[in-house]
Amino acid sequence: MKILEICPYSAGVCGVWTRVFSEARLLKKAGHEVYVFSSDIEKGSNKKVPDKDEWEGVKIRRFPVKLSVGENAHFWNFKKEFAELKPDIVIVHVYRHPHTNQGLDLAKKHGAKCYLVTHAPFVEKGLRSKKLELGVKLYDLMFKKNFSKYDKVIAITYWEKPYLLELRCPEEKIVYIPNGIPDEFFKEQVKKFRGKKVLFLGRIAPIKNLEVLIKAISEIKDINLDIVGPAEEDYLEELKELVKKLDAKNINFNDPVYDLKKKIKKIQEADVFVLPSKREAMPQALIETMALGKIVIASKTKGAVDIIKNGKNGFLFELDDYKDLKSKLEYVLDKNNIKIIEKIQKDTRKFAERFKWSILIKDLEKIIDG
Repeated sequence: MKILEICPYSAGVCGVWTRVFSEARLLKKAGHEVYVFSSDIEKGSNKKVPDKDEWEGVKIRRFPVKLSVGENAHFWNFKKEFAELKPDIVIVHVYRHPHTNQGLDLAKKHGAKCYLVTHAPFVEKGLRSKKLELGVKLYDLMFKKNFSKYDKVIAITYWEKPYLLELRCPEEKIVYIPNGIPDEFFKEQVKKFRGKKVLFLGRIAPIKNLEVLIKAISEIKDINLDIVGPAEEDYLEELKELVKKLDAKNINFNDPVYDLKKKIKKIQEADVFVLPSKREAMPQALIETMALGKIVIASKTKGAVDIIKNGKNGFLFELDDYKDLKSKLEYVLDKNNIKIIEKIQKDTRKFAERFKWSILIKDLEKIIDG
């Protein structure tokens, strides 16, 4: 079959794009003809990227942005190219985005099946501007009827379902397929816990709330923190000023890692992964680091709570509370708790196995095949 995936970005560090490419390359390996349509903007930098590309046989077509609403919602037109492609299956990613509605309308017009992958856009109150919050309410009022038009609505988390039902999404349309991780993560051995290094791997952006992590680490001796990822420059400078103010010589900033092997190697160098975000939908970095048997500590966002069972396969701390994070880190690093930590390492690895893409892709193919 000819499958078209439509998403906001196909360049840069982006959780949505990570999912799109992961499933696209596996669908390609399964014998399907797979294409991706996206904007021509690189996630995180807003740089323009080439309008055509190809990754592992997946053909990518990027379109110039005509208008942007907020950080991630862009208007770009692909009507002509869609008609020329004539896909059998359309998978649109991220609810409440203009490309999602356009993809649905074109799919129905041309007789293609259409599936929505939500990517959990139901954020906590206070994290949007009043103007954007109003825009969200208007969007839901205008387009919630679209839920019934999709062949299936794919939720990536369990916590989304009540929100989807509240928006009048038919319950029989909802299926759960979370974000996955490549099988390469499970080819690695779980390394012995040394208690020497903490890692943050992801976008260096205000929503990640890295001030909380920096404050906690600055008060703990004999531990190093690596912050790795593409950065919003103004925010990066603020963090560096904070590190300087706290005289935290045990904190380092590193360039982003895009290559899968290099990414795995970087994670393997660490003992603990911390995700201090203000908001997370279904955090990819958590399940990747869990797959390598790392101890994970995360703030109590909806996405983290959906994955971590506190004290069993990781630890949770109160949002914005660096003292609580510090106490969790000190517990993990206490040599008297090493047997508990080693058990949690094994449990995190076992838990992460359910997120293998080799398993999840079969669930997606079952839906596509009807």
